[in-house]
Amino acid sequence: MSSLSSSSSSSSRSPLRVLRPARLAVALALATALAGCTLIPDYQRPDAPVDAAYPTGAAYTMPDGAAAKPASQAGVPTADIGWRDMFPDPLLQQLVDLSLSNNRDLRIAALNVQAAQAQYRIQRSDILPTVGVGATESAQRTPHDLTSSGTAVTSHTYQVGASVSWELDLFGRIRSLSEQALQTYLAQDETRNATQLTLVAEVVNAYLSLRADQELLKLTEDTLKSQRDSYDLTKQSYDGDVATALDLSQAEVSVRTAERNQAQYVRQVAQDMNALVLLLGNPVPAELRAQLDAPGHLDDALVPTALPAGLPSDLLERRPDIRSAEHSLLAANANIGAARAAFFPTISLTGSAGTASATLGGLFKGGSGAWSFAPQITTPIFAGGSLLAGLDVAKLQKQIQVATYEQSIQTAFREVADALAGRGTLDQQIQAQQLLVAADQRAYDLSQQRFRQGVDSYLTVLDSQRSLYDAQQVLVTTRLARLTNLVTLYKALGGGWTDKTVQAQAAAGEPSAPAQQVAR
Repeated sequence: MSSLSSSSSSSSRSPLRVLRPARLAVALALATALAGCTLIPDYQRPDAPVDAAYPTGAAYTMPDGAAAKPASQAGVPTADIGWRDMFPDPLLQQLVDLSLSNNRDLRIAALNVQAAQAQYRIQRSDILPTVGVGATESAQRTPHDLTSSGTAVTSHTYQVGASVSWELDLFGRIRSLSEQALQTYLAQDETRNATQLTLVAEVVNAYLSLRADQELLKLTEDTLKSQRDSYDLTKQSYDGDVATALDLSQAEVSVRTAERNQAQYVRQVAQDMNALVLLLGNPVPAELRAQLDAPGHLDDALVPTALPAGLPSDLLERRPDIRSAEHSLLAANANIGAARAAFFPTISLTGSAGTASATLGGLFKGGSGAWSFAPQITTPIFAGGSLLAGLDVAKLQKQIQVATYEQSIQTAFREVADALAGRGTLDQQIQAQQLLVAADQRAYDLSQQRFRQGVDSYLTVLDSQRSLYDAQQVLVTTRLARLTNLVTLYKALGGGWTDKTVQAQAAAGEPSAPAQQVAR
């Protein structure tokens, strides 16, 4: 506790002068050395609760090397590939840039980092002495029946001086709390990086969904036009007693189905745009909006296929969410040191020096100097079990953080494995679907030919047309699934934290990792 109280004694001898300079130096050196000690347990990183390698088998076959599109920086770990190199489309890069500048989730994460950093500075300041300057006036009136003179007396005391308060951190309580605050700050910083990875992936996926739905809308509009033409022909045949009422009804069913799908895709395109605007955090500029509104299609070459997966152990260093979980674990470990230190004595040094006088004008006259020195030691003897319970809580919190850290590793392993399985099978699925579309197209062409020759009814044509339309829709959605899976693989491996590839940054003399400049 700081104190501004001072005595009116005119003695100028300080108890600090009683100590010889050599002894004082030894005492201060010993206090400083002891203050560097902590009771934080030695940290051992928990073993990763996953296999040493990703799953293998038919689902995890790499795409054909001739067809695989490598990232622009060959030989670089996926996590170090900048998102500009990963997604070279200029329009998509502008969208990601806007989101990184304006997205509210990312802004909140950045503000949380700043708040945690400020809290660390607050906690770290406790290890230094607190110095203050103050002035006080006290007035007191004593009634006449309590004075020796029999008359009421009013007295004043004026004090001006500086005070110093310092807790000697002999057992590392303050340093343990400071380390906990530091690790909490670093965890928040990694959370911000993880938020950026997620944001980049979400913007890319939203853009891909928009383009896929625009392509599906165009396909539906073309199909609707064709089916309306077929309905008109069937109506003419029905009016000429060539086609039956069932033929006409079946043709109308196809038209109504296509009209329903058209309305559905118009809605989905609008919702895709709304989702993209939310991710960007700002209205889309008119120039970019015109490019997005223009009829588009899904670019199958937008995302590289040959992304190196590395080993599961790489995730411990590459995934910011795993690094954040480990910093939280380190914070819990440091908190045990603070809980242990609470069992030991607390030593505080409090002193003040200045001038005091019974009159305001006498504050700065000779002989008005005043000082006080009040060292204090507090040793816990009985606290009702609260200190032991506090240590138990700290140990349990560490166990919780260990489980959270291990769970984050398992989640990352599963995400990468799932994305690898998707990469190994979606290409084959697309190839099969393309063959199915080609087969349905041939069946549709043959059914039309047989109808014109009078061999089959028009119902065969309508069935073939519906099968072809369904197969074309599935092909577009499967292509979208392939691209979003590659984006997920890029994010799951830790990619997206930097706009430029790390090797390119190093060549340009730029930092190759997120800066974490923290003064300890």
